[in-house]
Amino acid sequence: MKILAVDTSTQSGGVALLDGQDLIAGLYMTSTKTHAKRLMSDVDTMLRMANMGLNECDGFVVTTGPGSFTGLRIGISTVKGFAFATGKPVAGVSTLNVLACQFPWFSELVCPMLDARKGEIYTALYKYRSQDNWEQVSPECAVDPKEWLVQIKAPCLFVGNGAVLYRDLIKQELGDQARFAPPYLNIPQAAVAAWIGMRQIAKGGAVDVASLVPNYIRQSDAEIKRNAADGLFTKSSKLENRVR
Repeated sequence: MKILAVDTSTQSGGVALLDGQDLIAGLYMTSTKTHAKRLMSDVDTMLRMANMGLNECDGFVVTTGPGSFTGLRIGISTVKGFAFATGKPVAGVSTLNVLACQFPWFSELVCPMLDARKGEIYTALYKYRSQDNWEQVSPECAVDPKEWLVQIKAPCLFVGNGAVLYRDLIKQELGDQARFAPPYLNIPQAAVAAWIGMRQIAKGGAVDVASLVPNYIRQSDAEIKRNAADGLFTKSSKLENRVR
């Protein structure tokens, strides 16, 4: 099964093409260019490297978040376009799950962390149980890093740009129980996303294209402002009714 995967959840985006267990091609780039400006070019370059056309892909995979709100929308809309154009199945995978699955050799807890800004991180806990079997042992959440870290009482591997940002705090809270990913693995690997999504599709876990949406975990600033404005409007209406 040939799977094309896209990750635009962080600044370091990537695309990958997997054929079963074999990586055919992949491109990873950290750039000042936005995903909107480079994504289609990267996909085209990768397909030409593999001497393939888009129609030859058997399915598509995209990271659905958490991560950059704008980046997620770009990646998801692009993959939805591929699926609509080719009629091939599509799967969405968690960015945190992708980061965790990059460490099958680590038998203790794995904690992917993404910088959520505003002094928070997106995170969850995972544990590798057996061949191709990862268990998510806590829900995904947006949380203050210190509040999160005090709950971890066992050896744990930290990965992601949030782990880089809060490395000193992690070491302060967990001491020798904290392990850290090598720098080149602190970004989600599109090839790992392809592998996770391929297994989902093979097991009948493809999703309806129209229902493929970002998992932001928390509201965007625009949504917060809109909801606040709606609340203000509701309060104003109630006050006006009481005055009448």
